[in-house]
Amino acid sequence: MPEPVAARSPRSIAAALEAAVEPLERAGVRDSRREARTLWAAVAGGTMNPGDVWLHRHRAPAPEVVGRFSEAVARRSSGIPFAYAVGRVGFRTLDLQIDQRALIPRPETEGLVELVLDRTRPVQRGDEVGGVVADIGTGCGCIALSLACEGSFDRVIAVERSPDAAQLARENGELVCPPVPVEVREGDLLAPLAGERLRAIVSNPPYLTEAEYAGVDPGVRLFEPRAALVGGRDGLAVTRALLAGGRALLRPGGLIALEIDERRATETAELARAHGWSHVVVREDLFGRPRFLLAQCSRRAG
Repeated sequence: MPEPVAARSPRSIAAALEAAVEPLERAGVRDSRREARTLWAAVAGGTMNPGDVWLHRHRAPAPEVVGRFSEAVARRSSGIPFAYAVGRVGFRTLDLQIDQRALIPRPETEGLVELVLDRTRPVQRGDEVGGVVADIGTGCGCIALSLACEGSFDRVIAVERSPDAAQLARENGELVCPPVPVEVREGDLLAPLAGERLRAIVSNPPYLTEAEYAGVDPGVRLFEPRAALVGGRDGLAVTRALLAGGRALLRPGGLIALEIDERRATETAELARAHGWSHVVVREDLFGRPRFLLAQCSRRAG
């Protein structure tokens, strides 16, 4: 990893930013000056944005911010993705810790949460409220914690097979302090949910094939957890398991909501119907791609 960019504290924010330009450029980061401002805003804390950094560039920087910035630039210059370099990521209303223990949340996944909230939000008197929702493969906890903070559930269960990622989710739970309990359970897929009767199951499962994974951006392939991305030979192994076993854990009328690969949207919908799900629909993400599968459990599975 490159050495931190500043051996001594610079006299101004502008000087610190300028010192970061060369190592970022050498690393192939596009628009390195903008990247430097964005990195500074991310490590400075509070509500500072890159525009604020530019407006305040002539100010003397706080030594602790210089230190965090120097370390973030060194990490970014080594090829580490931005979110890992700064150790923070925004997801909907939340500011979460993130590191290489878990996949970096993508903006598209915010749309999955929105669909679940829309489907479970009471719109008239007498609509169901409360109940339990489970997030399968929670990673850093972004989906589970968003549902806990924004939804109408009594309790959220976050399931994660990686002990390291599960610990990160717990740390984010302590950071967020959601208004309803969020329990992180370690284990594989639906197994930790035995005995539960859920209102909804939500998941952003791994859905790339081996061949597709080989072609992803090196920053993803080299630094993000492979197990959170690859869904078996056909990309559907985890999705298939969730559709096969999910109905047995849901109340009648319960919801399953999955992020899916756009290239297999039709195949995934057919798979859901084959496993007995009703009201199967595919919704688009913010880029207009078929990205989310929603289905209901019309009766309790035997």
